[in-house]
Amino acid sequence: MRKTGWKQLALGILGALLCRISIMGCYPFVPAFFAAVYLEEKGRWLLSVGMLTGMVAYLPITVIAKYAMSILLIGVTVRLSEWVDKRCYAVVAAVAAAGGTMALSIFGGIFDLRNQVTPAAAVCEAVFIFGFVILAAKGVHLFLEEPDKPAVLENVRDEYQEQRLLKYARSFDGLSKTFLSMSRRSEILPEDVGQIQQEITGRICSGCDTCAICWAPANHTMYGLFSRLAGNLLQTGEADDETKRQLEENCRYAGHIQREAEAAFEQVRVNKAWYNRLLENREMIAQQLDAMAFIMEDCASETTILDAEEKRRLSEIRYRAKECGIVAQDVHLFKKNDGHIQAVLKVRSKWGNCVAMRDLTKVVTGALDLHMKPHKDTKTFIGKEETEVVYEEKPAYHAVHGMAKLIKDGSDISGDSFSFLEKEDGELVLSLSDGMGSGERASKESELVIDLLEKFIEAGFTKDTAIKMLNSAMVIHGENELYSTVDISSVNLYTGEASFYKIGASATFIRHKNGSVECLLSTSLPVGVSFEIEIEQAKKQLSDGDFLVMITDGVIEYLNTDSPEEVLEDIISEIKTNHPGLLAKKILDQVMLYTGGKAEDDMTVLAAAIWEN
Repeated sequence: MRKTGWKQLALGILGALLCRISIMGCYPFVPAFFAAVYLEEKGRWLLSVGMLTGMVAYLPITVIAKYAMSILLIGVTVRLSEWVDKRCYAVVAAVAAAGGTMALSIFGGIFDLRNQVTPAAAVCEAVFIFGFVILAAKGVHLFLEEPDKPAVLENVRDEYQEQRLLKYARSFDGLSKTFLSMSRRSEILPEDVGQIQQEITGRICSGCDTCAICWAPANHTMYGLFSRLAGNLLQTGEADDETKRQLEENCRYAGHIQREAEAAFEQVRVNKAWYNRLLENREMIAQQLDAMAFIMEDCASETTILDAEEKRRLSEIRYRAKECGIVAQDVHLFKKNDGHIQAVLKVRSKWGNCVAMRDLTKVVTGALDLHMKPHKDTKTFIGKEETEVVYEEKPAYHAVHGMAKLIKDGSDISGDSFSFLEKEDGELVLSLSDGMGSGERASKESELVIDLLEKFIEAGFTKDTAIKMLNSAMVIHGENELYSTVDISSVNLYTGEASFYKIGASATFIRHKNGSVECLLSTSLPVGVSFEIEIEQAKKQLSDGDFLVMITDGVIEYLNTDSPEEVLEDIISEIKTNHPGLLAKKILDQVMLYTGGKAEDDMTVLAAAIWEN
């Protein structure tokens, strides 16, 4: 017999033995214990047989009918509740057991005057039964709950996977350092000049009768002339007149030597350029390997399983879910790197009906004593098919965002692109890119920037790494010198801390609840211009009611004023609204007053507000 079967048999035997206990002429453990155990679906027949056997063996014949009717009423009530509402709370069984027994004690006594129970005793018995059912139901559930045996194997497997990820991460990190250790040779070195000299003299001077005299160790004339020629070629790409004249005076093949030297230096310069590009690609690969190492290390240490320490909370989740008509299996708790709790459950409806996901949310929130929320792609209802649900701690803040944009006069499409990304880990990422120029080509370039940026961030890369990888892709992809700015505002909705990353981007403004406005500026180049990129960063603490305003340069460049940032600060502070979309629209309306109603460039305004939950 399975372990659970032995437990059910033990409960049936215990129920029979409890029938011996009498208090003030009453047997309150009979209905109380029956109700507490009957709430569990498994082993009901064992319980019923055990209780009836104990009643027949230990109860006076005159009260058997009373308690038999009581447990019958309890059984009918529980089954009706499960049939109608597809669930049965412990309080329902407790009320049925206490109320039914008290009614039978008072009104049933009319037919048994000899063993009549006083009203006071009947009330006390009912109170005892109610309290016992409420307290014992959870204990019975914990007793019958099967231990999660596969958890040990699962933990071992997780530890093995973690070690493998860390091993891979160290390998990628080592490859990254190897690539980055390769030095870049961007100039023609003295040994290169010597090699060119040997090649030219070998081809031209070796057949000349005066070669031994011109290039004799004691004769420094040709050595000096060639050094001057090499210096001219390195600086301007051609020899100056004085060098040509002296070369012609000392060598009958001066013109030939000059042409060969120019061709040789040009070939070396091209080779160096390709070599440098190869090293740049190696650095790009090194950055990507470094990013992969970071991702693997982050995945390996992303969460700590709390199942062993939080058995009581896991059991509480299962018990409360059962009361709501939900079967919760494979319930696990994790503590993430940021210290927040994550719950993962596999759930299904017990009776095959649809149960609202908000009921499970209340269960998890109550059991963990934390504000929890399911992932945004979670189903609205729980059905008979088992589904996995992931819960995260609810952040302290929530964000509302909006935007407004205008297209450059004469254009059909905006060269600005943007995105609002709210991640499951409580991070809000606002991204804005302005493609150089306007029209379709600028639009495609900025769309590519935003698309790549979103993919990198969703994959878990840090903002710095994502921007560097994006820039590497843009340098390789870049055509016709089309570049794009990158402006990122990242808000941690748990703490309210905001991080700003700017590459060639326009100003960002923070409007505080008290009406004051801060301005963050950037002076770096756009992405795609150079392999080396400068990322300007800043951190600010936001609070309830603060607004973020991000703009493209078209909004601020045509204000026709000496201090456009200050003018825009005044505009933002004077607009009285708590609606981000309306704020963005009103900013553009005010800017158009300064430009005379003309949009001389694409204009985009993003606005976001954070509020306490």
